[in-house]
Amino acid sequence: MKSKALMNTSNGNEVIKIKDKLVDLIKNDPDLPTLGTSISKVVQLTSSEGQSLEQLSNFILSDPSLTLKILRLSNSITYRSTSTAVTSITTAIQLLGLNTIKTCALAMIMVDHMPRRHARAVRKELKLALSASLIGRNLAKRSAYPNADEVAIAALFKNIGRLIVAAYDDRLYDETMSLAREKGYSESQASLQKLGCTFHWLTEFALREWHIPDSIIQAMKLLPGKVLQKPKNRKEWMQQVTEFSDYAAQMAGSDNEPNMIPSTEDLLNRFGKALQLDASRLRVLVDESAEQIQDICSQISSTLADNPETQTCCHEERTESDDEVTGCHFFEAGTDSRQQQQSDDCHRSGKPLNSEDRLLSGVLEVAEILASSRFNIDSLMMLVLEKYYHSLGFKFVTICLKDCNTNSYRARYSLGFNHENIRDNFMFPDSKGGDLFSMALKRNVDLSITDATEPKIRSALPDWHTKFLPDTRSFILLPLVVQQDKPAGLIYGDRSVIAHEGITTNEMRLIKSLKAQVLVGLNDQQ
Repeated sequence: MKSKALMNTSNGNEVIKIKDKLVDLIKNDPDLPTLGTSISKVVQLTSSEGQSLEQLSNFILSDPSLTLKILRLSNSITYRSTSTAVTSITTAIQLLGLNTIKTCALAMIMVDHMPRRHARAVRKELKLALSASLIGRNLAKRSAYPNADEVAIAALFKNIGRLIVAAYDDRLYDETMSLAREKGYSESQASLQKLGCTFHWLTEFALREWHIPDSIIQAMKLLPGKVLQKPKNRKEWMQQVTEFSDYAAQMAGSDNEPNMIPSTEDLLNRFGKALQLDASRLRVLVDESAEQIQDICSQISSTLADNPETQTCCHEERTESDDEVTGCHFFEAGTDSRQQQQSDDCHRSGKPLNSEDRLLSGVLEVAEILASSRFNIDSLMMLVLEKYYHSLGFKFVTICLKDCNTNSYRARYSLGFNHENIRDNFMFPDSKGGDLFSMALKRNVDLSITDATEPKIRSALPDWHTKFLPDTRSFILLPLVVQQDKPAGLIYGDRSVIAHEGITTNEMRLIKSLKAQVLVGLNDQQ
């Protein structure tokens, strides 16, 4: 950590302007702008649900640490709903819900990127933020307002100004909180006196600097009056729940100071009528949050461990699903990880040694999705791509669908290294020529090419492929034929390394089974 304490003195008398220093940290410190960029990326994945699913899946998969933590959370007792282990991000999103995954990903990103210099104060504030987010999310489940789960994000970030101070100068943080605790100041009064700005101002400044939507920022504003009435609209409801979640989080933590914990009576007097809460319902919300935070805590970081030496809360245990999300098949944004590192669990091509087991697991997982009410075509396509990608060690995989208006095939879903750029330009005409792609589509033949550099194979490749993907050394091509002689698209995956090990008979059988499940999904959509 290069940052110095915020409060420096000269000859013991002069205090540097704290507010200016805080503003400079948020704008220029190496940690905080990176944190802000990651947070902004997740928050702004709010387009159509299908597009959000693909973008969020790829964002999570581009970070191996985040992927592992999300999968572990999905397999925890609190969230897991079946006996089958969750081994893919797409299934995790289907299981937990898109909004829950967004909130959890934000919490995990915040924990991982927050400076660790002052672990005690940071740990306390992070746990309060996570608890508030969980309480907000549980209240959102009862709400009829659209996109109600957004309140969980507002609750998570409500006190990020306080967290920033704790991370960079724990002495200043302790002095400010002591002023509020011991002299009866409000937090706003105490922070204004010690920092030159309120915690709320600092929070709003950081979130605007990170381009967080205004609806989330507005939800953090306090409402006047001692007793709140039933909310008139979504904005007012968001403000009430965000404030309530912040107070109730104090009750959920085991390490909070007793004199800082609000009483049940005070909370119910202010929020009971507005949020339709009684003592029993309040207790349930607090207990649920306390239980859930232990699950999340165990997935994300030792920063949240109550005892840093024993790590009792945030231990690192290997699970059966760990092997599905570690090793040679991750990709980094802008980097082909297979060129950087070879794993002992993979062939030189990047194909895992246990490909058959992974493919079988994929077939079973996709079958469960198809049989459930959670099925939709976007999640199915992304799940199948994940299974091909992880099971066969491809650098890039895509599902192309035919555009009848232009009589051409275009990539619609993709995964892997530089996948967005490749997907946007991966298109070719339905020429019905004699090249490898046209013949495979015409005859509905599944192809596995282990060495694309062989003269016979290279001469059979279409010009567009040779020019667009010149580094391809091995690939599969699986036509998607919904009805006889009517190709609807294809599945394509490639590597930049020759796959000398090839594909076994059992592996090809499972590859075809996954393809058949895509066809079931396509038929159901027609």
